[in-house]
Amino acid sequence: MRVAELVAPRRFDICERGLADPGPGEVQIRVRAVGICGSDRHYFLEGRIGDTPCVYPMVLGHEPAGEVVTTGPGVTSWAPGDRAALEPAIYCYHCEFCLAGRHNVCAHIRFLSTPGEPGFFRELVNLPARNVLPLPANLGWAEATLFEPLAIILHSMLFIALRPGETAAVFGAGPIGLLTIAVLRLAGASRIFAIEPVPARRELARQMGADAVLDPGQAEPVGEIRKETAGRGVDVAVDCAAQGGSINHAIHVARRAGRVVILGIPSELAVPIELHAVRRKELVLYTVHRSNHDSATALRLLSQQPGRFAPIITHVRPLGEIQAAFDMLERYQGGPGKVVIEP
Repeated sequence: MRVAELVAPRRFDICERGLADPGPGEVQIRVRAVGICGSDRHYFLEGRIGDTPCVYPMVLGHEPAGEVVTTGPGVTSWAPGDRAALEPAIYCYHCEFCLAGRHNVCAHIRFLSTPGEPGFFRELVNLPARNVLPLPANLGWAEATLFEPLAIILHSMLFIALRPGETAAVFGAGPIGLLTIAVLRLAGASRIFAIEPVPARRELARQMGADAVLDPGQAEPVGEIRKETAGRGVDVAVDCAAQGGSINHAIHVARRAGRVVILGIPSELAVPIELHAVRRKELVLYTVHRSNHDSATALRLLSQQPGRFAPIITHVRPLGEIQAAFDMLERYQGGPGKVVIEP
């Protein structure tokens, strides 16, 4: 099978690799589409995510959908040709965190697309049957890849805890920010501010439901949002960028006793937090780590809202053009929102 391997910072190689038959309880899948995540971009550009360095060669990609090829011994619920969404997290189900229902922080998690755990930028993959979810008939391959990032947003809503009529600010209108805006709109936010420096993504933010879209290069977002809220601030600030001081901007635009939720991944190993602003306003500061069994709900939402999330997908490229796709994302050329690779 063909595999796209990241072999150095900013460099992919397309190579041939073998794959064993699926083992007991496994399903072999032909990967049809994989979305490029912001974490893939971190690995590509920086050679690491935070304090986790790349181990080359490595296979990225963890937003996949595909088609069943064959099944291993003991699997009776899947047949060749079945369409599926593919869950990239493999849990132990036995540690204290899994037993408490906090599977996303499993002590022995295997997350496919991290060092030592090949991801989905390849033609074939073997997965445990419990990681294979039925794909609704009205979802195409590219749109289906949104289930994984949308599941993260649904998990983050546990911390966002939006009440109908509350206000929100979203920093960053990449795919995670755009999906956050869309879900906040569905959840009943009365006014949503989006802060984004890339013009094409500001337009996508409007399409997803943002009421006010700010260019941080033209206006100071903290001052603008505080002015528009009569100095009060928003009920919840969601940082989907974690760049250019956005975490502290989110802290400053949140109202007293408000919530700040950090979805973005900083490039820096250590990030300065203006703790006194957090303390004075008694803010609640949350971080989010992937999703926690929200994939089936995300698939239902995508199926029930056909076309609502599709504008996020702006580019679809074959596996052989993965290098060009990542180069485009590095420079934001062509107004990319979500870029999807088709192995």
